[in-house]
Amino acid sequence: MKQTEYKYYENMKALAREVRSEHGLNTPRVLRSDLRRIYKEYGIQFDLWPVRGAPPTVKLKSLRGAFFNDEHGVTIMVNRFLPDAPAIFTMGHELKHFLVDRDHKNLWCGDDNVSDTIEIGAEVFSAELMFPEKDFEDCLLQMGVKRGECTPQILARLKHSTETTLSYAGLVKKAEFLSFAPKGAFRKVRWQEIEEEKQSCY
Repeated sequence: MKQTEYKYYENMKALAREVRSEHGLNTPRVLRSDLRRIYKEYGIQFDLWPVRGAPPTVKLKSLRGAFFNDEHGVTIMVNRFLPDAPAIFTMGHELKHFLVDRDHKNLWCGDDNVSDTIEIGAEVFSAELMFPEKDFEDCLLQMGVKRGECTPQILARLKHSTETTLSYAGLVKKAEFLSFAPKGAFRKVRWQEIEEEKQSCY
């Protein structure tokens, strides 16, 4: 990673922490209602895509979210078929575009541009907005987890104890980035099975 990119991503994390502080996000459990409240405070119009009754040809299944800035103001759209966790994450992603990228009139966020720096920055922002790295690190250390020793079962315990709405994919990225797990260690994990295993222990 280039130094300029690293600095950009770190700035996005710092911005996310500022937003959390300003808008009273005090836990890793960030809800749709929290993002809707923040949108309202910023004067952002929020819509779900596709609009009801839209013909199949315009449903754009690969689209997760979109940002529009025109003479009518700012509108953020999110795919209505996304499950709860990715929908919340996408709302955070699009919020970054509002805060940082308003010189762009339209931004479409889907499978075809996930490697663009501006899009990675939005992913980094949203992940930090939902569960700051320092909080994640503190939680694992309080659980007695050492660097390099995080397991799928530990991440499942963390997710349940914090009630975070960040997905397992997001938690894995944090565990790897903060060196609690080797990169790729969770690649073959079936999280549904881990969940079922956890429930059977109760």
